[in-house]
Amino acid sequence: MKISHYFELEDHVTGGISESVAHQRAMLDQLGLQYTTEPTLAADVFHCNLMGPRSVWYARRARSKGIPVVANTHVTAEDFGDSFRFTNALAKPLKPYLRWAYGLADALVCPSEYNRELIEGYTDTPTTVISNGVDRGKLEGFESLESEYRDRYDLESPTVFLVGHVIKRKGLETFVELARRLPDMDFAWFGPLDLSLKGRETTQLIENAPDNCTFTGFIDDIRGAYAAGDIFCFPTHEENEGIALLEAMAAGKPVLVRDIETFSWLEDGEDCLKASGEGVAPFVDALERLRDPALRDRLGSNAADRSEAFSLEAVANQYQSLYTAVTP
Repeated sequence: MKISHYFELEDHVTGGISESVAHQRAMLDQLGLQYTTEPTLAADVFHCNLMGPRSVWYARRARSKGIPVVANTHVTAEDFGDSFRFTNALAKPLKPYLRWAYGLADALVCPSEYNRELIEGYTDTPTTVISNGVDRGKLEGFESLESEYRDRYDLESPTVFLVGHVIKRKGLETFVELARRLPDMDFAWFGPLDLSLKGRETTQLIENAPDNCTFTGFIDDIRGAYAAGDIFCFPTHEENEGIALLEAMAAGKPVLVRDIETFSWLEDGEDCLKASGEGVAPFVDALERLRDPALRDRLGSNAADRSEAFSLEAVANQYQSLYTAVTP
């Protein structure tokens, strides 16, 4: 079996989509499946990760030649808003486009049950839930970087942290306000700023953040974030899954999330804390609880155990089964 595993705009798209594609290819390597990253019809399956115009062109051609098309549903109109400049304006026309584009596939791969529920409102194309997974090997040895990264960004324990692109949708306003409400705790957001791509409201939130709130920008070794951070705070308003969340769990960090449907699979008080209710007060209350090292250790240990089900080794066979199912 040969897979055309195509990621349109691969040299330009970063963040969770790029990480997911890297994980998929690592899993294909583990499975020993032959694949090319070029779009081609000389394959048994055409698998696309971003339904841009070139992917759509190949998908239509593949269908006409009887080649099954698999597509990952990384993008939804729901999670497109409050990301970068102009994305709010594009979110509305994006939905009918995605309905049509996802409808070209024979099978859709959804990273979570929540994402699948959204996608089933777009198209009746069959869906399969396969996690983006977590590359545990990528985090190996992160503990050794603790002193280096704490010193680099002047952070003291317990540090509240987040990893990923700094965008409003991920709870930027809440993160900054939490730092303002808890001035004796350090807050650090590790990830690209890309201020030229952000709207005025986002840039003002970053520029007016209190002194105990650090935005590191891109860091060359992401392990440093998990070494320097103690409490992974993820106040996102909309998420398809959250690879950084899975990484934090694999690193044994206690996680605090907004109580939204995406995270329904997490159990409050067991492998995470959930902030329920309006405003920042529930997050403040949870962080006050997480000052207790014993609670952090218990939640972090449980999170690490829970993350084992999302390892690339655990997820890989689901792709093997999917390719087998769609191949005539």
